[in-house]
Amino acid sequence: MTTETATAPAAPRGGEMTDSPFLKQLAQVIRAEDSYGTWDDKSDAQIMSEFIVTKEERREIPIIGDPDPDVMWRVSKFYDAIGLLIEKRTGCMASQMQKMSHEGFGRVVLIAGRLVVVSRHLRDVHRFGFETYAKLGEAGEKITDEAAAVIERFPEAARA
Repeated sequence: MTTETATAPAAPRGGEMTDSPFLKQLAQVIRAEDSYGTWDDKSDAQIMSEFIVTKEERREIPIIGDPDPDVMWRVSKFYDAIGLLIEKRTGCMASQMQKMSHEGFGRVVLIAGRLVVVSRHLRDVHRFGFETYAKLGEAGEKITDEAAAVIERFPEAARA
């Protein structure tokens, strides 16, 4: 009688996709820019795979570096998805503004009406990413929840 040891298949890079409202919104934001349908056959995990940066990959990225346009695009899409999710939850449109230096330091704000609902200082943007899809979803949802709470606290300013 032989016993075979079944090895579990390796988890996909970034782990399993979670059922996250933020991840769904981020996938929609990315797919909205696919005017030729090149991503139609790809899963959400495939089109968001560049948002996954493992610890090993992060270590390989130099500490000092200029962010490339692809990284800046990912940062922009991340906060665009947050803005759209804020609008879905509160009814207040939240627009993104960002100012980034060529060295990867800067700031992102989302404004609803006359109210700043998100204000984040960013550094080492060239290393922007998350270890797993779960962490990506959690980060987006946390920022969205905080922004929705600010709008609840100051609804007149957000709707001005």
